[in-house]
Amino acid sequence: MENIQITENLKAHFLRLYQMAICDDDFSPLELKMLYKSAEERGISSKNLDEILMNPINLKSLTPQTIEEKIDYLYDLTVMVWADGIVSPNEYSAMEKYVLMFGFLEENVKAIVDYLIEAVKLGKSKTDILFELKD
Repeated sequence: MENIQITENLKAHFLRLYQMAICDDDFSPLELKMLYKSAEERGISSKNLDEILMNPINLKSLTPQTIEEKIDYLYDLTVMVWADGIVSPNEYSAMEKYVLMFGFLEENVKAIVDYLIEAVKLGKSKTDILFELKD
């Protein structure tokens, strides 16, 4: 595998995914599998992901900037939330915090979270969601 450059934003994204996976106190094998699958899809090896998780960085200042990147990251977080087929209150609350942190208006947060959860339940892709949101 070629050695890819892992940006600080991408490291922050995987740390958020990990935080999401453990926020309901039930870190399931499905969530762990999803975390490593998501890393693999982005060209990050298991070893590199382990390194990211073992050496956390400050997440607060590293938020996605473009709408595409925000939806991309929120989609991954939603897939993590839905990995075990249950959205716990802690997971829902964490999703709300991330939507707000990513710069969406407070009055839209609940609607965005509900939309993303429903879209993931229905098996919609990131591309489908971006297309729908731009219409």
